[in-house]
Amino acid sequence: MENNRNYVIDFDSTFTQVEALDILGEISLSGKPNREQLLADLKSLTDRGMEGGLSLRESIQKRLELLQAEKSHLEPLIESLKGKVSSSFVRNEDFFQENKDHIFILSNGFKEFIVPIVSQYGIKEENVFANSFVFDDEGKIIGFDKDNVLSSNNGKVEQLKALELKGDVYVIGDGYTDYEIKAAGLANKFYAFTENVSREKVTAKADHITPSLDEFLYLHKMNKAISYPKNRIKVLLLENVHEDAVAIMKKEGYNVSTYAGGMDEDELAEKIKDVSVLGIRSKTQLTKKVLDNAQRLIAVGAFCIGTNQIDLEECLKKGVAVFNAPYSNTRSVVELAIGEIILLMRNLPDRIAEMHQGKWNKSASGSYEIRGKKLGIVGYGNIGAQLSVVAEAIGFDVYYYDLVERLALGNATKCSSLQELLETAEIVTLHVDGRAANQNLIGEEQFQQMQEGSILLNLSRGQVVDVKALKKHISSGKIKGAGIDVFPKEPKTNNEKFESELCGLPNVILTPHIGGSTQEAQENIGNFVPGKIIDYINTGGTTNSVNFPNLQLPSLENAHRLIHIHHNKPGIIAHINKILAANDINIVGQYLKTNETVGYVITDIDKAYDADVIKELKGIEGTIKFRVLY
Repeated sequence: MENNRNYVIDFDSTFTQVEALDILGEISLSGKPNREQLLADLKSLTDRGMEGGLSLRESIQKRLELLQAEKSHLEPLIESLKGKVSSSFVRNEDFFQENKDHIFILSNGFKEFIVPIVSQYGIKEENVFANSFVFDDEGKIIGFDKDNVLSSNNGKVEQLKALELKGDVYVIGDGYTDYEIKAAGLANKFYAFTENVSREKVTAKADHITPSLDEFLYLHKMNKAISYPKNRIKVLLLENVHEDAVAIMKKEGYNVSTYAGGMDEDELAEKIKDVSVLGIRSKTQLTKKVLDNAQRLIAVGAFCIGTNQIDLEECLKKGVAVFNAPYSNTRSVVELAIGEIILLMRNLPDRIAEMHQGKWNKSASGSYEIRGKKLGIVGYGNIGAQLSVVAEAIGFDVYYYDLVERLALGNATKCSSLQELLETAEIVTLHVDGRAANQNLIGEEQFQQMQEGSILLNLSRGQVVDVKALKKHISSGKIKGAGIDVFPKEPKTNNEKFESELCGLPNVILTPHIGGSTQEAQENIGNFVPGKIIDYINTGGTTNSVNFPNLQLPSLENAHRLIHIHHNKPGIIAHINKILAANDINIVGQYLKTNETVGYVITDIDKAYDADVIKELKGIEGTIKFRVLY
């Protein structure tokens, strides 16, 4: 660390994600009949004070009057604030420990709750400058120390003058009072901190807008927990990815953009140019053309089970890891399948439509229970296997067929061929992936093999059923009913019109690709996929990647981690180690995994290195991508 640098940091909405007095209000006003209005007034006073629209002393006085707080409220406030330290501050704790002699907390807040929070990060109590509460004999907060310069306008400027800091001064804060320090000529630069809140009147005055502490440390080439500021990792999430995913990635510090619908090839090829992480569902096709434009792409998240909409091989060739959610919506699809089978066995789609037309058609004709019926499951993966268990529990005789050898669950019977299953089952449900070999898996020949009066469900991929053949056999009565959730061509957004030859056919349920569209499933997916992507970016771990060699890595401690992705050819790891040895760099740990296309080498080293070493490693013939984690 350079000893001539001093760091002046604000507390509320900078060191912590929140304004502490707002949180104190939530505690002290609990149970008050007009609590919500009081809290809204409190926030308004805070914002006006931070933007310079209200004198500081007036803002503090009015807020304390609203709070009706007591000393006993401070302990729960402190506990709450401990969990609300800004995310980028938490992940860069080393910065505070290493620079504690030169870090100063300058706040118009109150020492009583600030000191317990910042001291956890090594910041000295004597380096904390803030206001103090005044209590009455019963412990009620009745005011503040008006002799403290920080309780008045321009207080931070006066306090900093009194400190007479030697050397450079850098101010990090979110309020107008932080800018005033620079305006008074007491700081080299003012960094508007926007990780938690962005105030236009403040950012307009800043020397630099700092979305996170990562950005500040990156600009000053200082030690940090990551190799690249996270706000510079641009994330693009399409197709209404669950809000949890957006929140998780924003909390991690990424620059997140969302788009409600899918994108066509040309549009995505343009939008992806500066994207580091792409999140899609089933409508968006990630093609070679798109990937050729994705120069900064690190990872792709498929917020669904299937990945046939992604050119996995091309992603692999370009060193882009792909993650999906193979289990997260399994239950949702299973429940829809069971529900549709019951509806179709009872002819309910037609009865429901008739009732809406005013027609009363009470009859048991063609209506059957499911108990004892033969259910044939094509594809015995995660969904097929769970469907097997649930279906058997409610009375089905279960048969299944899969190209891969799968162990039967419960009393399910394995069929040796697709034809055997089709000839045996009364209800056939498809749960296969979208690989090219499954194109028209169920076509004219397969419909001929099915029993008269069969029911068909396709909740897998649109192209696995020949729609013209299905229409023909529904019209003839060979297929008694069908539940179709996926189609060869689907609208990209909810505003586009849906068209299909299956519209208007009797006892047919058509749904808009919603097999996994439950709140529970989308929430599960929204939490699972970001976790895998974040782990990959932060540690290099590729567990559950659908295209990369899977590596589960230990956490990085007291080392630098070199991540080298290369074409799978002999001699690469030897070349890497030769370069490290030639530069007298000791290897702490090394991990290697390959597949037929790429090699993935992780090397942890315990010594500082020259930038030329990185150039040499990047220059190894066959290198696809190279990253360094600190």
